[in-house]
Amino acid sequence: MGKVTGLGNIAVEQNEALEDIRIDKVTITFEGKAAHASTSPWDGVNALDAAVLCYQNISCMRQQFKPTWRVHGIFTKAGEKPNIIPEKAELLYFIRAPSTQELKELTKKMIGCFEGSAIASGCKVNYTFASKSYDSLMSNERLSSLYVANGEALGIEFENDPTLLSKQGGSTDMGNVSRVLPSIHPKYSLHTQVSAHTSEFRDIAYTEQSHDLTLLHAKALAMAAVDVYQNPGLVAKMKSDFQQQLRSES
Repeated sequence: MGKVTGLGNIAVEQNEALEDIRIDKVTITFEGKAAHASTSPWDGVNALDAAVLCYQNISCMRQQFKPTWRVHGIFTKAGEKPNIIPEKAELLYFIRAPSTQELKELTKKMIGCFEGSAIASGCKVNYTFASKSYDSLMSNERLSSLYVANGEALGIEFENDPTLLSKQGGSTDMGNVSRVLPSIHPKYSLHTQVSAHTSEFRDIAYTEQSHDLTLLHAKALAMAAVDVYQNPGLVAKMKSDFQQQLRSES
């Protein structure tokens, strides 16, 4: 018998086939020269200035981003003490886009920001991309339909608003899995408008009500898995759909 996979995830909106996108992670390190910030600042080369320029360059570039592109970063190293010209500064950025080609295009623009900031500040720059990136999610419609049918039988109300259903998601390693075998990664709602990845959302997720919702959706996934197990012919159709999806993206 063939293999399929499904994994649920909490979210603000309920969506059985949210479009999770590709992601690369990059660490940018600027190296300058330390000096006393009061007695001889002219002897230094400020790596923090380079990092700030880099951050601002990327922010200015957002005006030309496509609506589906996402870039977000933080400073992870910004000097040791105020009276020392920082000789090293570092940023960590996530770069996201719906397709491999668009991610390459966006990454090229990002590299221009890295290197331009180094030239402007007189620093050296080194940027290291993560060894493994997350691919975009490729949902299997037949498997998704089984999940929805079982969820509705359990009393789950699924979202029908086309605007919300077409909303872009985040990124997940399930995207990589979905390129190996038919997969789904549905998002289920905790019935709150509080934004995810916040302490307030964490507190809501910790309640008994949220725990019960999690079990309900886990049951819908399990029931879909039973349907697949009992119908080998359905697996063959899922695998055929899967191969067609791969060909359409190549």
